[in-house]
Amino acid sequence: MIDKPLLAAVMLLLTLSLVMSYSLSTYTVLHFHYNDFHFFMRQSMAIFIGFVTMVILSKLEPDTWFHRLGLFLFIAFFLLMVVMQFLPSSLVNAVGGAKRWIRVGPMSIAPVEFFKVGFVFFLSWSFARKLINRSEMGFWEELKAYAPYLFVFLVAVLIIAVFQKDLGQVVVLGATLMVLFLFIGSSKKFFFSIVSLVFVAFIGLIFFAPHRMARIKSWWGTVQDNILSILPFESVQSLRIEAGKEPYQISNSLNAIHNGGIFGQGLGNGQFKLGYLSEVHTDFILGGITEELGFVGVALVTATILFIVFRIFKIAAKVKNPMYYLFSIGVGLLIAFSFILNSYGISGITPIKGIAVPFLSYGGSHIWASCIAIGMVLMVSKKVPRDSEGRII
Repeated sequence: MIDKPLLAAVMLLLTLSLVMSYSLSTYTVLHFHYNDFHFFMRQSMAIFIGFVTMVILSKLEPDTWFHRLGLFLFIAFFLLMVVMQFLPSSLVNAVGGAKRWIRVGPMSIAPVEFFKVGFVFFLSWSFARKLINRSEMGFWEELKAYAPYLFVFLVAVLIIAVFQKDLGQVVVLGATLMVLFLFIGSSKKFFFSIVSLVFVAFIGLIFFAPHRMARIKSWWGTVQDNILSILPFESVQSLRIEAGKEPYQISNSLNAIHNGGIFGQGLGNGQFKLGYLSEVHTDFILGGITEELGFVGVALVTATILFIVFRIFKIAAKVKNPMYYLFSIGVGLLIAFSFILNSYGISGITPIKGIAVPFLSYGGSHIWASCIAIGMVLMVSKKVPRDSEGRII
């Protein structure tokens, strides 16, 4: 029996995504002279494909199909991310010089969304085979054991952060990798050493990319007073820069959140979607939801995301196969980190990363990839012991 509460929670968010893709796309529809149902129909198709895929995967036998599907996702979409950099512009959508989407007929596919699921499978499959039952190792032994995974991650960083200029996805993958290192028993010394190196590399990726530096400076100018005021050290005051205007998107996002109040302006009655927040149905969908459905609405969304992550972790805790265990944890971490990065970005706590909200943001690739991940977790959930009423024991 699959985990029905998990399936129901995912379907609740997908349904809300469908409603908000219609409500929040008003300005874009008028500006580009699209049909009123343009985004609604495209999102409907993505959700339908995702739902059918999720249900089919949930019915498959994990011992037969889990390994095959995971390996296919990892290898196929890794190669696709490499190859797409050499494809002509007629086949690849390039934004700001970054090739992120491959055209497939009337649709565009972002391979990185599917690669994330494949990467989590690769880690769980390989960790379960080689590392999870190892005895205590010294620092250099650990470094040697984990070196292949760090190499694969660095190659992914090169492709995603450098060629695709998508640092947000790297942050999600890196955070997931680091936490999985903890779950398989890496030492604290090794863990913090790797975290330090990753942090230095992260700073380097920002420092050597002018557009990222400009974004960081813009964000820092808006939060520096709040942060520096609580630090008593005179030396840190040198970090203060001349504050410019608050970033346009963040300013309007915060205003939309404020305008929503407790109960919101009502579905369809948002004002900041009318040209103030560009593409609000994608990366800024939480701001649009908050304005129209209020604090109550976004609190329910947050609670649903937390419930999904909780159910995934509960399945992981009860399944006996270490590969299924690590994969389920990895999927839960992908969802949690993506939601945190997006919600922190639209509220000005951190710089904007361009990360989609799981199961909510408009976009076929992330919807389909998320449904594949959940379908694989539902496949795994059939291996969890349950009582006569279907509750996890």
